[in-house]
Amino acid sequence: MTQPRTLRCPICRKQVALHSPEAPFCSDRCRTIDLGKWASGDYRITSPIFDPGLLEDIEHSQQQHPTKEQNRK
Repeated sequence: MTQPRTLRCPICRKQVALHSPEAPFCSDRCRTIDLGKWASGDYRITSPIFDPGLLEDIEHSQQQHPTKEQNRK
């Protein structure tokens, strides 16, 4: 018999079953703590994500639908 797959709660590090309704957190308390850290600015993305495919999509979209500023040029 295989054991259920688990991961660790990012706040308190307790093991959480992947099928748990609280996953990836172990409880609503840890979920709320995590949300508070995002809201207060404790978590930050320190560098931009470079995705060449995404940049191409943005450029293509701008060519198809130019903004008012681009139309002035």
